[in-house]
Amino acid sequence: MQAICIRFFAQEGMKHAHQLVHEWLFQQAGELGIPGGTVFRAAAGFGRHGALEDAFFELAGTLPESIEFAADAARIAALIERVGAAGLKLVYVTHPVTTGVTGQA
Repeated sequence: MQAICIRFFAQEGMKHAHQLVHEWLFQQAGELGIPGGTVFRAAAGFGRHGALEDAFFELAGTLPESIEFAADAARIAALIERVGAAGLKLVYVTHPVTTGVTGQA
C-alpha cells in the first residue's frame, strides 16, 4: 500500500494538554484512524535552537525524540492540521513509503 510517513521532532518530557507530546500525538492519530505510531528517543542530537543534547552528560528528560506514523495522505494531512490547530509548533518531515505485512500472499 502506498502511504505517507511523517516524523515529528520533539524533546523528551515535552508536554501538551497535560500529556507527554508523544502520548498526545498517539491519541490524535488514533482518533484519525492512523493504525499505529512509534516514538524513538535519541542518544544525542541538536536542532533549530542549536543546543547539543547528549546522554553522556546525563541530561535526563532533555534528549530529542521523534514520533513517527504512516498512513494515507489524507489522514497525515489531517494530523498535521490538528497539531497546528492545537498550538503545537513541531518540526516534521514527510516522505512517501510503501507499507505491507510479511508472510502474506
